[in-house]
This record gives sequence, structure tokens and C-alpha cells, in this order.
Amino acid sequence: MPKVGVVLSGCGAQDGAEIHESVITLLALDRAGAEVTIMAPDMNQFHVINHLNNEEIDTSRNILIESARIARGNIVDVATVTGDELDALIFPGGTGMAKNIFDYAMAGPDCTVIKDVQRLTMEIIEAEKPLGVICIAPVMVAKVLQKMGRSGKVTGGCNEQITADIHSMGIETESADADEIVVDEKNKIVSTPAYVEAKSIKESAEGIEKLVTKVLEMI
Repeated sequence: MPKVGVVLSGCGAQDGAEIHESVITLLALDRAGAEVTIMAPDMNQFHVINHLNNEEIDTSRNILIESARIARGNIVDVATVTGDELDALIFPGGTGMAKNIFDYAMAGPDCTVIKDVQRLTMEIIEAEKPLGVICIAPVMVAKVLQKMGRSGKVTGGCNEQITADIHSMGIETESADADEIVVDEKNKIVSTPAYVEAKSIKESAEGIEKLVTKVLEMI
């Protein structure tokens, strides 16, 4: 039974993990018989958004506690997990991921990735284990590859700004629709744009399910 890590960034597309993408990923892994370790950083999220009106709320929330909503409580601090415990690693996306896991939403291509996520991602890449990245997560992996001094390939969907930012990090891109995946065979990185391109949960699911299948094949 393959052991797959899934990193969440909260609960909600605008200030945490994209819930559809997260649940589709977990469902696909469960259907495939994978043993899943769900994890998130134990720290406060960047901000809190009212998803009904998209306005910021003057309060604070913890990323690990919010992610536990999706994980139904079965979740651990990402700081406690190492790459040698996993056979593969997957990152669902969401705009909140680009605020909490790395600060791309604020800093653009000059973004930084939080320490434990960067460490774990590097451990997976260095061990030549498969990595799945969804939605905005390919930008985070591009930044990690840049930090490692490596070349690589991911998708920014068909979004010109995301694609240009990935290129500025020295990483190749390949355009993809929501139902497609892009595979970097050298680094064992599988990416799909999901809600960067998807107009419905069905479209998002098609690409994510293909990504999960490919990641498990590469183990």
C-alpha cells in the first residue's frame, strides 16, 4: 500500500486550501487504496476571508486547525513528517495556499516557501519520489526547484501571468486545460491546473484524478 502525503493550507479557496481540490484528491487516493497522511503547518494563516462576500474578517485562524475540518481531525503538523516516511507527496491548491504555504499572492515570483514545506518538498524531490501539484501549487514547486538550482517543468494552465512568473524562476511550462496533466519525468513532478482553468468541480476532478493515477504509477 503506497504511503502518500497530502499537504493542506487551511479550509477555503480564498484563505486556505481549495476544498473541492482537496476532497477530490483524498477521494481519488482512497479509491486507489493508498495510505494517506494529511498534514498542514501549525501556524496562523495570512488572513481570514468571508467566502460569502469576499471581504476580510478581523480575526485569526490556525492553518492546522482549519485544515482539520477537511481531514475530519485525522491530520498532523507538517513539521513532524519527513520525506523518508512517504512514497509520494501531493499539494492541492487554492488562493489561500499562495498566502499560507508560500507568499506568491503578495510577493509574486520573489515569493518564499515556509520552512517545513520547503524542506519536505526538497526531501521528496531529492529522493526521486513522485510529487503532485494542483492549481497554484506548481508555482510553489517551481520556487523550490529554483532554490535547489534544478531545471524542471510544470503547468500554469493557460494563465499568462502565472506562466511568466514560473519562467522567471528558470522553470519550463507546458499549457494544460483543467482535464489535463503535465508530467516532468526527470523530477517525477505531475501538475494540473484545476481551478486555474476549471469552470466546474467536474472539470477540476478530471485533471486531479489523472494526476493521482499518474503519481501512484510513478511510485
